[in-house]
This record gives sequence, C-alpha cells and structure tokens, in this order.
Amino acid sequence: MMTKTVDYYFTPVSPWTWLGHERFAAMCARHGATIRVKPCDIGGRIFPVSGGLPLAKRAPQRQAYRMMELKRWRSHLGIALTLEPKYFPTNPELASLLIVAATRLGPDPAMALSAAILRACWVEDKDVSDAATLRRTMVDNGFDADVLMRMAHATDVRAAYEANTQEAIDRGVFGAPTFAIDDELFWGQDRLEFVERALAGTAAPAQSQASPEGPAGRCCAV
Repeated sequence: MMTKTVDYYFTPVSPWTWLGHERFAAMCARHGATIRVKPCDIGGRIFPVSGGLPLAKRAPQRQAYRMMELKRWRSHLGIALTLEPKYFPTNPELASLLIVAATRLGPDPAMALSAAILRACWVEDKDVSDAATLRRTMVDNGFDADVLMRMAHATDVRAAYEANTQEAIDRGVFGAPTFAIDDELFWGQDRLEFVERALAGTAAPAQSQASPEGPAGRCCAV
C-alpha cells in the first residue's frame, strides 16, 4: 500500500490549529502517513487574496460565534485553551520561520516545535512573537535554540516560508488549519474525520453531516 502524504498549512497563532494539531499528528502516525509541515502567512498574504478578515475586522456576530465555537470544541475535546490570550493577535513570522527551520530536521521535530509554540500561545498565555519567549520554549522542549534561531534568519528558510505561502494561495487555501491530500483540501480541525477517511482509503458518505453552510458559515479561518 502506498504511503499517503499530507501537506499541512497553518499559522502557529491559530486556536483551531491548536485544537487539531495533536489529533492530526496521532492520526498520521496511525496510518503511516507522511506530513509536510508548511507554516504560511495566513493573515498577511492569504487573507487579502481570499476574502478573509483579521479577527478585529470581522462582524460582531462572527466574533461572538467564533468564541462560542471555541468554548464548544474546548469542552468537547477536553483540550486546554485560553479563550482570550493576552498576546493575541500577535505576529507569527518568527515562530513560523523557526518551524520552517525545524523541517530541516524532519517532520517529527517540526510537528513537535509547532505543538510547543501553539501550546505556548493558547495554553501558557505567552507572547510567541517575542524572540526570548520562543528561545525558552525551544530549550524547554529539547531543541537547540541557538541553531534554530540562526537557521530561522537564513535566506533559504525565509524563501521556503514565502514558497509555502504562495503554494497555499495557488492551491486555494484560505484558512488554518488546512490539510491537503493529493488535490483535495480539508479546511479546519473539524474536518479531521474526513482526513482520516482519505488516509484510510475510505470514501466519504454521500451526504455529510457537516455544517450546511459550508466554509462561509464556519469560523476556523484563524
């Protein structure tokens, strides 16, 4: 049986990415799937071309529903989540570049660093735009912070981050997290059941019980 590969597009300051990250990692491990870890610039470059809006610019109704959904999913999954972290929104660029640097070590280190940064933002209420905070997060999770910091500032790592973002735009990605298997996109941690079906080679049901409104009615863009 051929090994499946999943392209994983996300930003490390997305609560929806945090809610799905460890489930996604475990799912891929169960199915022997390879993850291509691709942090990208959702807010800065993808939203402007896909119609997305930063949280502060969304209608009050959408902001209120987003909060309700975060509470629901936090309770449903039993995952720790700070609903209104002190340092959100914040600039994800350095964190993203560090994750790109970690991909040079392999998908497992990149996934582990992504989890650590997501946890720092959404559970530990830390400023993941701050270099000192990121350095401590790396050290606490067994990474060589000096090496990854040097790598994160290298031209090739920035080029890879920009390439991830352009690739995401070209593939039609508009929110985080997005999982891509072959030519099929799955947007949101609430679509992980369908990701697992694709990994298992199981066809999706003819009529899904997913949101009848489709992507426009959901609020997991970031």
